[in-house]
Amino acid sequence: MKAKQTASHTGAFKMGGILVAMGVVYGDIGTSPLYVMKAIIEGNGGLSNLTKDFIIGSISLIFWTLTLLTTIKYVIIALNADNHGEGGIFSLYTLVRKSGKYLIIPAMIGGAALLADGVLTPAVTVTTAIEGLRGIPAFFDTFGNDQSIIMTITILIIFFLFMIQRFGTELVGKAFGPIMLGWFTFIGIAGIGNFWGNLEVLKALNPYYAVELLGSPQNKEGLFVLGSIFLATTGAEALYSDLGHVGRKNIRTSWPYVKICLLLNYFGQAAWLIKVKDISSYQQMDAINPFFRMMPQGLTVFSVIFATLAAIIASQALISGSYTLVSEAIQLKLLPRLKIIYPSKQKGQLYIPAVNSLLLIACIGVVVYFRTSAHMEAAYGLAITVTMLMTTVLLLFYLLQKHVPKAIAFGITLFFGTIETIFFISSISKFFHGGFVAALIALIIFSIMLIWERGNIIEERASDKISLYDYLDQLKKLREDRSIPIYQTNLVFLTSNLKGHRIGREILYSVLDKRPKRAKVYWFVNVLVTDDPYTEEYYVDMMDTDYVVNVQLRLGFRINQEVNVYLRQIVNELMAEGKLAKQPQTYTITPGREVGDFCFILIREELSRVNELSTFDRLVMQAKLAIKKVAVSPDRWFGLEYSDYRLEYVPLIIGKKRHSNLKQVNVKDF
Repeated sequence: MKAKQTASHTGAFKMGGILVAMGVVYGDIGTSPLYVMKAIIEGNGGLSNLTKDFIIGSISLIFWTLTLLTTIKYVIIALNADNHGEGGIFSLYTLVRKSGKYLIIPAMIGGAALLADGVLTPAVTVTTAIEGLRGIPAFFDTFGNDQSIIMTITILIIFFLFMIQRFGTELVGKAFGPIMLGWFTFIGIAGIGNFWGNLEVLKALNPYYAVELLGSPQNKEGLFVLGSIFLATTGAEALYSDLGHVGRKNIRTSWPYVKICLLLNYFGQAAWLIKVKDISSYQQMDAINPFFRMMPQGLTVFSVIFATLAAIIASQALISGSYTLVSEAIQLKLLPRLKIIYPSKQKGQLYIPAVNSLLLIACIGVVVYFRTSAHMEAAYGLAITVTMLMTTVLLLFYLLQKHVPKAIAFGITLFFGTIETIFFISSISKFFHGGFVAALIALIIFSIMLIWERGNIIEERASDKISLYDYLDQLKKLREDRSIPIYQTNLVFLTSNLKGHRIGREILYSVLDKRPKRAKVYWFVNVLVTDDPYTEEYYVDMMDTDYVVNVQLRLGFRINQEVNVYLRQIVNELMAEGKLAKQPQTYTITPGREVGDFCFILIREELSRVNELSTFDRLVMQAKLAIKKVAVSPDRWFGLEYSDYRLEYVPLIIGKKRHSNLKQVNVKDF
């Protein structure tokens, strides 16, 4: 039986959708002109070491990186790999996981790296935008190069941004699209204004200059210059992840305009650098940022304010994306359950307090630790190269699954895999200059996912299921035994240890042995997370009785598991169909109420001391159960905090029981 299912809107195209795409999808990649050329200049030793060929070669590398990775890989290829309208690495994984259990590894690595990137993006974009204040004479005359004031303003903005998450961003989000459309138009016009008199920079469209730069003696970093070049395309993975929010056609229609505006700005920065590279007053400046310096003096304040707004929008997109990513990982049983709040009716908008707090602390920590955007850029980009590589691996299996000829599928994978591997190797040079921070964050997240996944495997392997059919008679006798006080009208057991009519032994132990629980109807409910993100279905098997209801709820990995709400619908439908007797209530504030009271039993496991496990498996299970204690309680996860529920503890017995050496002795031996 089907309750409800939300239709995909992947192909939906509306003019309003273009604006939404501008605000939601391109925040990260749209703010890259703020820091890419600055990072390239600093990596090569400053403005005095630049030559015209180096500048043109750098812009050529940026152009072809945006073309090959962002346009071809993501906009043209990856957007086709939608899971009922949803994109992102976990959606892609659910499409291909039948191809092999080991594919969970690249999915976990990619997801962990993407979350690590979500920590760095707000810090680096907001800091870079605020550093533009130094281009305002009044600000510079007052504070000079004092980085403390920049850090203070940055931290205040980041703190405010995270604090408003709990209220939802539906209202302010409607303004994101027009602001970002204005931003792209602004940076495009600013770029034209600077390179119109020097069209020589258009030579960068020729890939020859990109290849030549990599081996040129003018390039002091060699291949490692690609670590800074890669920053121009860090938002490409977010573009794919936001597929479900705006639709494929809206992204593909809006991307050409976005790309043109980005390139115009990069060309403008290149032309400005060629013009001023030999001027001593510019050469003596610390951490020169061509994005702000190329602006007319009268537009400096405006450009800083606009850049700050764009940085906030980019940060908001990454924060929202982190919530979605964590929510998907929870539904796929890769992370522990966390409290999820839906602050508005806007599709896909959610808020996870624990994630919000951790991101806030991490972002402020990054700002305090690195202090300047230049130091943050050293950490930025490394994590996202890993995510892109993992996406490429999963795309191979998607292409094979779609019966793309093997030669083409492997050719595409080899091509993009080679490019991304080169970028990864070049980014490794950043490891000891700050990249270790991103790597450490990703490693912690990946470790939690690995513990959770391995723990699930251990528990499933040791699962002891028994048939409900074998205990129907006992349940019937218990139901009719008036010598035992009635426990509840409807007794509901929520368990993941249920498959068909076979159920975990601990459930029936709770009903029959631990304390006989007499009820009129026994409910056994299992929630199955489907590959379709918005499935809302259920199946009922009453096993030829009117007192046992075996329910399987099939919910998409983006659906909130509000079991209480679903059961109210199911019980009313079963009564309407005559499969379940009505339960009229004598005492009630609802006239004519025909549904009785419910009690939900939640089983929490504790690792038994009688287990014989390998040292590694025991450590995994101890770690998993420890993490469970700090995660959200089962009642909140299933939406039962306002319902009548009981939490019971049972020993989790895995592997062989340890044999006791206890023996009886005579009393005289004492």
